[in-house]
Amino acid sequence: MPNGGPADSGRDKGQLSESTQGALFEAPTPTTGAAATAKPEAKPEPDHRLGHRQRLRERFNLGGPDALPDYELLEMVLFRVFPRGDTKPIAKRLIAEFGSFAEVLQAPETRLREVDGIGDRAIDELKLIRAAALRLAKGRVKQRPALSSWNDLIDYLRAAQAFEAREQFRILFLDKKNNLIADEVQGHGTVDHTPVYVREVVKRALELSATAIILVHNHPSGDPTPSRADIDMTKQIIDAARPLGVTVHDHVIVGRGGHASFRQLRLI
Repeated sequence: MPNGGPADSGRDKGQLSESTQGALFEAPTPTTGAAATAKPEAKPEPDHRLGHRQRLRERFNLGGPDALPDYELLEMVLFRVFPRGDTKPIAKRLIAEFGSFAEVLQAPETRLREVDGIGDRAIDELKLIRAAALRLAKGRVKQRPALSSWNDLIDYLRAAQAFEAREQFRILFLDKKNNLIADEVQGHGTVDHTPVYVREVVKRALELSATAIILVHNHPSGDPTPSRADIDMTKQIIDAARPLGVTVHDHVIVGRGGHASFRQLRLI
C-alpha cells in the first residue's frame, strides 16, 4: 500500500483522539510568584458585641436588677441615649469616677460632664431615673405612718440627700397619726455646716398644723456621726417646740456610710 493510505489515516485519528483526551485531564502547570504564595482570605472574627443588648435584657428580665452589676445596669439606662453602639465603656467610666450606680445618679451635673461621652441627653436620662426613684421611695413613706415604716423612711432620706455635696437641712412635718403632711428642705449650707433657725422651724410647724416633726440633715463627709453642734441645735428645737405642742420625734443624719438616729442613740 502506498504511504498515507486509509490504514495509516485511521491510526492517526486514534492517536490524535488519545492525545486530546490526555490534554483534557492533564494537571495544571504550577504557577510561580505572588500567585503561588497567596493564602485563602481569612474569615473576619465574629463581633462579640452583636446581641449584647439582647443578652443584657434577657438577664435583667430573668434575674431582675440584682442579676446585673452596677455598670451593666448603667449600660441599660444608656440604651435610650445611644440607640446604637457600645455603652459599656461609658458605663464603666462612670462607675470608675463615682464608685457605684447610686453615686452616679447623685453626681452633680458639672462632674458628670467631665466624663468622656456624657452630654445633655445622658445627664437628662440620669436625672429622670433619680427623680423616678425618689418619687417611688417617697410614695412608700406617704402610704403609712412614718414611724411604722421606718425602713422605708430611711431609704427615702438616704436617696434624697445622702450623696449631696453640701449639707441640707430637711424637716418632715407629721399630723396626729404621724402621717406625712409636708417634706421641706429648709436650708442649704456648706460641706460641713447648715444654718438652722430654731424660731423658723417651730413657726413652720404651726403654720402646717403639724403636731410632730422629724429633723434630717446630711454629712457630705459620709460619716453620719452627730457632732456636738448637731446635738446642741436639736435640744434647742426640742425646748422651743415642746411648749407649743410640737414633738420632735427624731433627728436623722444620713451619709454615704449609713445613717444615725438621735432616738436610737438616746440623744433625745
